Formats: sequence, C-alpha cells, structure tokens
Amino acid sequence: MPKGLLYLAAAILAEVVATSALKSSEGFTRLGPSLIVAAGYATAFYFLSLVLKTVPVGVAYALWSGVGIVLIALIGWLVLKQPLDAPAIAGIALIVAGVAVIQLFSRTGAH
Repeated sequence: MPKGLLYLAAAILAEVVATSALKSSEGFTRLGPSLIVAAGYATAFYFLSLVLKTVPVGVAYALWSGVGIVLIALIGWLVLKQPLDAPAIAGIALIVAGVAVIQLFSRTGAH
C-alpha cells in the first residue's frame, strides 16, 4: 500500500477519534476527552500534511472529510444510538459514491 494511503488512513482515524471524543469533552470542560480531541486533531493534521506531499489537496481533503463523515455518522448511529433517517442515509451513500469515484476513476486520487 502506498505511503500516501497509509498516511491518509492515519489522518482519518485520528480525526474520527478526535471528533468522537468531542461530545464527551462537554465543551472542553472535561480534561481527558479534551486532551484526546486536541491530540487527535493535531495527529490528523500532521498526517494530512504528509499526504499532501503526494496527493493534490482537493483530492486528499475530499477523501479525508468524506470517509470521516461516513465513519462519524456510523459511530453516532451504532455507538451513540443517534438515528439516521432516509435522507441522511441517502446523503451518506452519495458521499461513499463520491469517494469511490475518486479512488476508482481519478488519476489524481490517492493510489
């Protein structure tokens, strides 16, 4: 697997961890979750900066944010028991389709 994809996966994972902890930080009033948020976002942006050495910024950001949105929505649904209605599911499916198009058909994607 190319380094760009590994760095992108690390950036996405760190961002998802940070965003997941954001709710638990209760507006940054709880130290533990707040530290996870800060460390997660710092790690995410570090790895995203490494991705940008080999992947165009628009493609990298589209993949990073798209996959992150889908994962956060799934965590909200499965872990936090936040319901997803049909329009939300349709929107998430469109995001997945967009990420797939970039990965499968774009010559500028993170391959």
